[in-house]
Amino acid sequence: MKDKNKYSSSQLLNFTQDSYFERTSRPIYAIVFLLPFIVFYELGTILINTDVLNQTQVRVVAFVWLQSFLDEYVGLGSRLAWIAPPLVVVVILTALQLASRKRWDFGLGDILPMVVECILLAVPLIVLSLFLNSPAEPQGDIGRFDNSVARIQIESVPSCSSATGGSLSPAATETGSAEAPPLRNSTMGNKSLLADIVTGIGAGIYEELVFRLILICVLMLLFQDVLGLSRKSSIILSVLVSAALFSAHHHIVFVNGQLGQSAAFNWTEFGFRTIAGIYLAVLFAIRGFGITAGTHAFYDIIATVINAVFFQQ
Repeated sequence: MKDKNKYSSSQLLNFTQDSYFERTSRPIYAIVFLLPFIVFYELGTILINTDVLNQTQVRVVAFVWLQSFLDEYVGLGSRLAWIAPPLVVVVILTALQLASRKRWDFGLGDILPMVVECILLAVPLIVLSLFLNSPAEPQGDIGRFDNSVARIQIESVPSCSSATGGSLSPAATETGSAEAPPLRNSTMGNKSLLADIVTGIGAGIYEELVFRLILICVLMLLFQDVLGLSRKSSIILSVLVSAALFSAHHHIVFVNGQLGQSAAFNWTEFGFRTIAGIYLAVLFAIRGFGITAGTHAFYDIIATVINAVFFQQ
């Protein structure tokens, strides 16, 4: 007989009803938890209007994809398309909340535990990045710690996200390769750090929306419903394909009808981001969108701070 204390859901694990893990996996929790991140990203990209921002800050590629789609195919004007991606996040999560038929109540006391959980879940990615990017010979620099948001490569530690800014050209797009300028003074350094944090937060939200929430669902429909594969095979293939595409888009991106190289291909960084994509996909299947996006965002924040404190010359 089915346990009455369990919720039926599309997630891999069904948690006990009204437990911390069940509550925080609800889409309504993802909306409330991520709303401050969304606002911070939007305000940050507007208010940090400095030379440092113009050189290093750029819109997250996944954000630009959503913006372009809404502008070109939905018919929204450029101004509405600019603010529409945040609304898309809220609308999709609201629809999922309605479809799940789960409770709508929200406990503010769960916010701090969610923050702690996201930080702890980001630690394995930090450790893996440091391990994979260690140099063969000791040189005072541990290689490249991954904090590139498919956009910025800071000399020292690589990243899990991707961004775009300025005008795009087929040969060299500013979508993941722009190198952070040297810090000329403490003020510029602080602004550059804040710009990287803002972009990392945006990547956590919009890359997870595109590569986990949307792409995995589309791939599941393709493999399971169109091609007729088993559910297990469909899940495995969806996770692997989405992870590989997530990693690849940090090196080659398609924006505004142009295909460009965002960063030089490197097997170590490609492998790290593929593993990170698999890790985040499994996390998404178990803990839902809110915790997954939060983990991605906190990873980028921690990576950016580590780069600034220990590696930036």
